[in-house]
Amino acid sequence: MDLSEFPPEKIRNFSIIAHIDHGKSTLADRMLEYTGTIRKQSSNKQVLDKLKVERERGITVKAQTASMIHTYNGEKYLLNLIDTPGHVDFSYEVSRSLAACQGTILLVDATQGIQAQTVANFYLAFSEGLTVLPVINKIDLPSADPDKVSRQIQSTFELGDEGSTMAISAKSGINIDKLLDTIVEKIPPPPFDALGSPDDPLRFLLFDSWYDRFVGVVCLVAVVDGKLSKGDKVESAHYNSTFDVADVGLMYPDPTPSRALLPGQVGYAILGMKTCSDAHIGDTFFRASSSRNASTTERKVFPGFKPAKSMVFSGVFPIDSADYDRLSDAIDRLTLNDRSVSVSKETSAVLGQGFRLGFLGTLHMDVFRQRLEEEWGAVVINTAPTVPYIVRYQDGTEHQIRNPTEFPDVEDLSKVKALLEPMVLGTLVFPLSYMGTLVDLCVSHRGQQVDYTQIDESRAMMRFKLPMSEILVDFYDQLKSRTAGYASFDYEEAGYEASDLVKINVILNGKVVDALSSIVYRGHSERIAKDWVKRLKDVLDRQLFEIAIQASVNGRIVSRETIKALRKDVTAKCYGGDITRKMKLLERVKEGKKRMKRVGNVDLPHEAFYNLMRSK
Repeated sequence: MDLSEFPPEKIRNFSIIAHIDHGKSTLADRMLEYTGTIRKQSSNKQVLDKLKVERERGITVKAQTASMIHTYNGEKYLLNLIDTPGHVDFSYEVSRSLAACQGTILLVDATQGIQAQTVANFYLAFSEGLTVLPVINKIDLPSADPDKVSRQIQSTFELGDEGSTMAISAKSGINIDKLLDTIVEKIPPPPFDALGSPDDPLRFLLFDSWYDRFVGVVCLVAVVDGKLSKGDKVESAHYNSTFDVADVGLMYPDPTPSRALLPGQVGYAILGMKTCSDAHIGDTFFRASSSRNASTTERKVFPGFKPAKSMVFSGVFPIDSADYDRLSDAIDRLTLNDRSVSVSKETSAVLGQGFRLGFLGTLHMDVFRQRLEEEWGAVVINTAPTVPYIVRYQDGTEHQIRNPTEFPDVEDLSKVKALLEPMVLGTLVFPLSYMGTLVDLCVSHRGQQVDYTQIDESRAMMRFKLPMSEILVDFYDQLKSRTAGYASFDYEEAGYEASDLVKINVILNGKVVDALSSIVYRGHSERIAKDWVKRLKDVLDRQLFEIAIQASVNGRIVSRETIKALRKDVTAKCYGGDITRKMKLLERVKEGKKRMKRVGNVDLPHEAFYNLMRSK
């Protein structure tokens, strides 16, 4: 494919952002069909969603890129589309994708209106200085109210005049041609003052990558200066490593080779990298010959991206300890395509060798576990998710805790000045009739109201400051059940605040089960401790001796359950005769049980632990 006929003024780089399930992937399918990039057929559903988990769940997990050629007023334009995820856990993918764009389509469902992630994505695009094009989708549904949604967009974001927002149906293809024309008209081309010419020294930005088993690492790049061609030798500014360009081209939507990538164009490049660690996201590349002769001040390096910050940590262990190497290999392969997962090795006295993984959120964690099981056949045990806490000591030093086992012991708590937990600023969008129950939900999860805005006559938006740990487990479920699914929730980081935190230990016959330890708010500790003890009693098998299950909070026992010993009828053979014969036998058995309880170990099988974690 020859891209020389597309100078910067004939290029439009844009993305689609929206709340989850508002039709981003469907709109991308229709655009690809209308421009002739793919054939029109009934099987075109989520064409850009390539992962099995994306198709099963109907969500976008990994941002995908596709190029299209659209004819407007007799002239051809190159449109580079980036389809982004809609869930809050994958906002890192969204922010990274927006850096390669000059505009974005803000898609809003005509039946649901503005949702929490709509608000978050708008401000993400607004902060990048992008041109935001509001579009109302699903206008062909009976319950659609595009005029009302248009008023919401105008009052909330001050975008366009009331009633002037473009209305489409991605599923039926209504107004898709007009939308493509509007993209050419309103989204600006790559800025000329920031771009060089094809004759300038080469400079391009690497903004995404993935691993292909046949060619190694595939990089998504945006060329700013010069010309990137097959056979070029390029150098990384981050690693000072040199690579040979094996292939370049467009995602059309599959990789389609071209002669070269020119300034303002977005495409893929295969640089001969063997691992994704060689591809630093946000790295700047130069032509090797010119960059070696250039001084540091002459090289204009892109600012790059903030690294992904793990907010949820969980232990991952194989059910069968013999599968450890297989699990290690599966995690290595998956993290090649998901750079936001942090990995460190971990050992548990109960579960053996495993890994401590860091995720962007609970959905991210669940998707990763599902991919482990489906793509690699690895059946794993996930420990309870936890957030990163900070311990601030009296001498001013700080230590981040990612694992409950790192929590200070009782005797060391006197050296601790404060315990800090991560906070989030949550945005809730909901019908006014559910305001009371949502305020009650947030307050019961230690939330503090920050802001309240009425979107229109029937919908409102509230902001609450909440501890991150409070929204990990059942917050989403309660939110949906209390509002019949009509409320939506999104959050952003809001720093750390001091809190009254304690550590819960679960004890089996005097031995601490480290894999069940957790850090919780003191006010909730006794309720959580009693719940763990009761659930553990349900999954443990009875032994020939009594088992004591206890839970302690900072060393103080707050709950206990007892599993009675299995009783064997040892007197069955003592029929007739003096009663003292039976009494002597029972006394000997009693002494034996006491000795067994002293020396016997309670085994917590992996299957029992797996069932315990699944019953949460």
